[in-house]
Amino acid sequence: MKPSSNWNSACLPSPSPDHTRRRFRLLLYSLLFMGVMLTACATSPPIPLQFEAFERIPIQTVTVHEQRIAYLDIGTGPPVILIHGFGGSMWQWEHQQHALSQHFRVITLDLPGSGFSDKPDIEYRPDQFLDFFTGFMDALHIPKATLVGNSLGAGLAIGMALEHPGRVAKLVLIGGLPRHIMQKLTSPSIRKALETRAPSWLVSLGNWLFGRLMTESALKEFVYNPTLLTPAVIERSNRNRQQPGILKPLMAMKHVVPLWESGLAMRLSTVTHPTLVIWGEQDRVFPLAVGEELHHTIQTSQFITIPDAGHIPQWEQPDLVNRSLITYIEP
Repeated sequence: MKPSSNWNSACLPSPSPDHTRRRFRLLLYSLLFMGVMLTACATSPPIPLQFEAFERIPIQTVTVHEQRIAYLDIGTGPPVILIHGFGGSMWQWEHQQHALSQHFRVITLDLPGSGFSDKPDIEYRPDQFLDFFTGFMDALHIPKATLVGNSLGAGLAIGMALEHPGRVAKLVLIGGLPRHIMQKLTSPSIRKALETRAPSWLVSLGNWLFGRLMTESALKEFVYNPTLLTPAVIERSNRNRQQPGILKPLMAMKHVVPLWESGLAMRLSTVTHPTLVIWGEQDRVFPLAVGEELHHTIQTSQFITIPDAGHIPQWEQPDLVNRSLITYIEP
């Protein structure tokens, strides 16, 4: 028999405020847990056939140590490999593809744990990155190349010069990785990521709930000119952040920094390759003085600054950076 409309109000005791709050929290946690699990268990999205920048470029893949690595490969001439930074992807080099490919063979990869490449269950130590990178060069039959790295990618390029000097022709370090990172870091978002003690499930939850806001906040630290951060750019970066498996590589960086400091960073002054250090004058991640110090540490380096640019000047002021790259790299 269907209860009357008065049954609920007249015959059931009214729940206490504490009971109502507990039920609400339980419902909220259940929904959040389901959202996190759905995100964590989602299968990797298919890799697009083409890189959609100012022109369409086929995205290729190669298997390195049983992991699928996505990359672009255009142009002919001396090989130049572009290496993105922490939390980034090949999109950070979208403005370099056409300009540089007129002079060089340009290879742009998503590092393991980033972008469209696989996110293996590893520790993401510097030695593992170097092992992947040499394997990547071998798979593409590239014995030697000029390495152009941005931020963390510059650290990988430095590691290649120190550990595998015969594989490196020239170095270009854009907003490069210095010694004593935590003392020099001025980006609140990166500092928070490196210092967090939150469990992975809580970080995953925060990313699921507030990922787009966090992405936009971080981009405003990396990019000096806010008008470049269109809704499309922010959404593209957020999609990259939401890829299944992306959080473990990002969280691993807090353990990688001490390894960098005690290893490769101690040997920066021994780099002997021709090196160009490029720095955005308005870098909010590592201030200009950090770039000047890196330049003085590497005795073989040249130093140029890019006005009205932050931590990814190759994206923010591509014409200036591209001209500098072409002039420096060409034999």
